[in-house]
Amino acid sequence: MVSGKDWADATMQFDKLDFMLLAELCTNARRSHVELSERVGLSTTACARRLKSLEDSVIAGYHASLDLKQLGLGTTVVVRISLESQSEEALEAFEKAVIESPSVVRCFLMSGSDDYLVTVIARDIEDFERIHKTQLSRLPKVSRIQSSFALREVVNRIAPPAAFQQWRAPRRP
Repeated sequence: MVSGKDWADATMQFDKLDFMLLAELCTNARRSHVELSERVGLSTTACARRLKSLEDSVIAGYHASLDLKQLGLGTTVVVRISLESQSEEALEAFEKAVIESPSVVRCFLMSGSDDYLVTVIARDIEDFERIHKTQLSRLPKVSRIQSSFALREVVNRIAPPAAFQQWRAPRRP
């Protein structure tokens, strides 16, 4: 993660049009080059060139947003995990194993009282119990696991930070 002066240096290579393109893609990544170029005021060729440059630098990929409930995966569990120690060996062992855990969709190394915050997707409570027994409790170096079930999702954005909003192209009727 880049912060302070490093962030300013890293973002200096991008201009208003780049941020406008990023904001538009975060809203709808399926727009054609023609539509994107119209929305940000560039020629199609210039737009395609900028997109290629952004794809080579800051765009990590394009992904489908799935309705997990429709797929039978309607239970989201946020799991707080503490390790026996925070040694490099313990962190590496845990991270290597959690990456291989098929039910884990997100994992963050945290500051504070918990070492990791993990998001697990399951069919239901019984499925999560199975995941807890067969995957989470077998992760190496774990001393404590605390789970909280999400009651409902309030917001799920794949969008630019608020700072990018000033560059969003104006809405057309």
